[in-house]
Amino acid sequence: MNKIKKGDEVIVIAGKDKGKKGTVLSVVKGGEKLVVEGINVAKKHVKANPNTGERGGISSKNMPIHRSNVMVYDPTKQKGSRIGIRVLKDGKRVRYFKASDQAVDVKE
Repeated sequence: MNKIKKGDEVIVIAGKDKGKKGTVLSVVKGGEKLVVEGINVAKKHVKANPNTGERGGISSKNMPIHRSNVMVYDPTKQKGSRIGIRVLKDGKRVRYFKASDQAVDVKE
């Protein structure tokens, strides 16, 4: 079970975007890297292609960031928190915030 999933709200703890919050758009490279909305944005120069109707210019693209540089945002503590996995009595595995001991609400 991955500790960070698509749809989680995360906060960046290291790098050029330290302190920014965003939502995980996708998990790439076997769970090692995450694409987060508005984080690690790169400018890409795009050449115009009249056959497909693409316009040329400069476009912004969200680039992947390593999962070690983000923490899942805990709304009860108003900061990032580590994630643990707990097995319930019925055998179901759930994620929880280690700082506040609350279950993580999955937005799927």
